[in-house]
Amino acid sequence: MRHDRNMLAVYLAHRGALVSYANGIVGDVGRSEDVVQEAWLRFGEAAEARPFEEPVGYLYRIVRNLAIDSRRRRLREERVLTSGPADAVLNAADDTLSPEAAATVRAEVQRLAEAMAELPERTRVALEMRRFGGCKLKDIADHLGVSVTTAHEIVAQGIDHCRRRVRSGS
Repeated sequence: MRHDRNMLAVYLAHRGALVSYANGIVGDVGRSEDVVQEAWLRFGEAAEARPFEEPVGYLYRIVRNLAIDSRRRRLREERVLTSGPADAVLNAADDTLSPEAAATVRAEVQRLAEAMAELPERTRVALEMRRFGGCKLKDIADHLGVSVTTAHEIVAQGIDHCRRRVRSGS
């Protein structure tokens, strides 16, 4: 992925405001910085496909969507972490699950555990740090001795693997 100078200038000129905007949604500066970094990566990918008439507006929209997703994920994780082990599976989905839906959730959790066990150790550790430990990409990068971009790629690969395995049902 390449970022041209104009895109970089737009990003750098608005980075502080983007972090503040994300922080208003996420409520955590560290997570807000992660959101803005992820937005920058997505902005670059999208810009390769087509030019933008309003690049700043597009950046804000990416940040907003990622911040909302991050907040929802954090709230879901907090709900799971504050319940007991038996409640975790049921609380991860809906509070009024039918027996069939509860069985489906249990099967998905089992497939997720199996998928995580298949991951290379470095990928599994990075994914656990990010999703279960709430660690920032910088912390993961420091722990693994890699760049933040590489840490992001490792986490993304782990998520993609787990998502494919859970969705495929095998």
